[in-house]
Amino acid sequence: MDTELPADLLGLARAGDQDAFGELVAPYRHELQVHCYRILGSLQDAEDVLQETLLSAWRGLGGFEERASVRTWLYRIATNRSLDAVRAGARRGPEVNTGFNGLEPPPPTHYGEVPWLTPYPDELLDLPDPKPGPEALVESHEATSLAFVTALQLLPPKQRAVLILRDVLGYRAAEVAEILDATVESVTSALKRARATLEADETLAERRAQPPAPAHDSPEERRLIEAYVDAFTTHDVDKLVAILSEDVWLKMPPLPFEYHGRDAAIGFFTAVVHPNHRRLRLVHTRANGCPASGIYSHDPATDTWRATGLVVVVISGDRITELTRFEPGVMPSFGLPRILP
Repeated sequence: MDTELPADLLGLARAGDQDAFGELVAPYRHELQVHCYRILGSLQDAEDVLQETLLSAWRGLGGFEERASVRTWLYRIATNRSLDAVRAGARRGPEVNTGFNGLEPPPPTHYGEVPWLTPYPDELLDLPDPKPGPEALVESHEATSLAFVTALQLLPPKQRAVLILRDVLGYRAAEVAEILDATVESVTSALKRARATLEADETLAERRAQPPAPAHDSPEERRLIEAYVDAFTTHDVDKLVAILSEDVWLKMPPLPFEYHGRDAAIGFFTAVVHPNHRRLRLVHTRANGCPASGIYSHDPATDTWRATGLVVVVISGDRITELTRFEPGVMPSFGLPRILP
């Protein structure tokens, strides 16, 4: 898990060399941001906490006793800063317009509990990470999925941190106890409760039982995405429903409305498809290991395309099993502009 760094680099950083410190922490910046994202569920919050972590590490470098690796020391800071952020107060999503182009959606089948959830760009996930430790249980593709990150948000803070450190990163119980300044017994107890809660999570259980997604950019994936784009941009509800699974989920954080099952999806799309059929344009990207699209609506007054949101498409086998729409504010993280010419 850990990569040893030259002792002279650590010494230079301790002596006040900021460039040396930057080089010291550079190998870990990306994985620390992903770690913070798993705990917090928000890319912006994760970046804020990462900056706090690096500042704390810089200020506290003189007290680093080398009883653990630099990597583990940084994880300790990042984990505790993330938990501080969780405990600081109620989490809220951004302010949004709750309308659907003036149309009334049907009653949802469920209400989401994580309005602060945001997607994570695959461009960041594709960077090389160290392999998980020997006790990791969660596969890497699931560890950054929207379903898994959402389920994590519903755990109490300590349980959340323990499960990530043990089952995702593979730290041993004694190492997790050191990171959290806790006993091994309390870590073991928290892990047992966290695992039980995740096993009971409906969405996560469904995802784990479904066939795997087709390979990235495979003919199977391209066929489904092309069919999705065609149905979405032509406002063809029948075409869209035809490629959805029977137990499909529709979600739209920070709005709490969720629709589970094909019949609920039909009711939702039928109700909210705008009768004037706005011209739409989709720009492809990827998020949380899945295909995603930035959605743009044509503005005839300016003859431009204005961002209206980002949709993450979860595929299992040969069907779409989840569509999660996010507000336009997440799009700059994917390099997508607010307006296209």
